Amino acid sequence: MRKLKLIVVGLFASFALSGCWNAKDIQNLAYVTAIGLDYVNGQYITYVQILNFANVGKTENMEIGKIIPIWIGKGEGKTISQSITSIYSTSQMRLFWGHVKAIVCTENILKRGVDEAFDALNRYREIRYNVLIYGTRENLSDIFTQKSIFNLSPLDTIMFTPEQIYLQRSSILPINGNLLAAKLNEPGEPAMLPSLSINKTVWKEDIKNKPMLQINGAYFFTETKMTAWLSEEDLAGARWTQPELKRSLINVPADGTPQASLVLIKPHYKVKLDVRNGEVRYDVHLKISANLDELLKDIPIKSLEEKAEKVVRDQIVSSYVKGLEKKVDVLKLDEILYRDHPKIWHKMHRSQSFTLIRESLRRVDVKINLVNTGKYKARKD
Repeated sequence: MRKLKLIVVGLFASFALSGCWNAKDIQNLAYVTAIGLDYVNGQYITYVQILNFANVGKTENMEIGKIIPIWIGKGEGKTISQSITSIYSTSQMRLFWGHVKAIVCTENILKRGVDEAFDALNRYREIRYNVLIYGTRENLSDIFTQKSIFNLSPLDTIMFTPEQIYLQRSSILPINGNLLAAKLNEPGEPAMLPSLSINKTVWKEDIKNKPMLQINGAYFFTETKMTAWLSEEDLAGARWTQPELKRSLINVPADGTPQASLVLIKPHYKVKLDVRNGEVRYDVHLKISANLDELLKDIPIKSLEEKAEKVVRDQIVSSYVKGLEKKVDVLKLDEILYRDHPKIWHKMHRSQSFTLIRESLRRVDVKINLVNTGKYKARKD
């Protein structure tokens, strides 16, 4: 009798569990993995990238090279919220926003200001604060349909996993939403937003060109509006200001026939300033370690270090000048002034928003220490 009662109770419990009205099976949800924002003719245009996780999940039976379909929804409205909501009417399934990993903004949005985008997206509870943020000049549909090598899903592209590339080739640091918002709201703090492009020339599948995503530069802001774009080449000297830099290659010398290739790691970047008679002068000091990647000419280590120091020094000065042309502080000099002398910073910025001139950068001292020559020894003198 007791066993019969337990069976009856168990049946009632199972019926009760199956009757949860708000329960959703995971296969009946459409998972948004990326959001694209554009602004055209007074209308916000929102793109959503949707993936079927059954196709992109890594399993033992996963077929490498199998083409994985990507669904893209497009909505329009006078506000970002309205443009997103307009997608619901044809989605057929409930959209789930908890797996959004990247947001890509066109230049139209960046020039208009990212504050509206942050306000709309951050109010939605399912979207996290630490999503990656990018700008682009490309068509958002083209960005969202790019697959990775071997036709893997977009979740294996640089848009979602930039740290994988940054470990091997450090240049422009990826940034997430909460850090970008902090930089935009902090006086003196330069915000650098990576720009996504599509490279159609490097990779082929057999004889067919295969386009791949690439970070080709960065956008800079005045308050919350984009004011300038600089290419990756323009920012070659700015990479040494990043303590997160893992490894980055230089040729020695930079121009002409290379004599060696060095991989630079672990930069220690410091800025000292001198304030006199209302003028500020900055001295940049950089210490960085190096590994010898390739030696094309028999050069003593000391001479090799000195030539490498000149290459890095020239890159820093060049990037500084490129930034001046577009009123961008790529070396983070103004931030040092704000941190160390806030009263002077506020006084200087009352009359003009950008205070740096060519003479502001007084010295650039670079010290490179070659710590590893690989399997082969290098000549010390």
